[in-house]
Amino acid sequence: QVQLVESGGGLVQAGGSLRLSCAASGSIFRINAMGWYRQAPGKQRELVAAITNGVRTNYADSVKGRFTIFRDNAKNTVYLQMNSLKPEDTAVYYCNADIVTRDYVGMNYWGKGTLVTVSS
Repeated sequence: QVQLVESGGGLVQAGGSLRLSCAASGSIFRINAMGWYRQAPGKQRELVAAITNGVRTNYADSVKGRFTIFRDNAKNTVYLQMNSLKPEDTAVYYCNADIVTRDYVGMNYWGKGTLVTVSS
């Protein structure tokens, strides 16, 4: 069993900052790419940022220059530092990871999400 647990969401004023964390636990052999997605009310889930098991990153155009994704492989944790937040960043943020278990089975996993609300 593998679990992804997000934390760090909350209510913040426009222009403020939040840091999201996502810790993977369970029968993990290796974690490949990790990423953050978000889903706003009435909208489709979209990629926010992703990071390989090295240092290669990818960002949605809407967050470039404001958000930073990074990971701590020793802790099986990925972070999303969000600065200069805007009301349109309001969404449920989901963690995603490609994980190979100790049984050498590769699967894609999702966390349950954490709500970020940015007030104007």
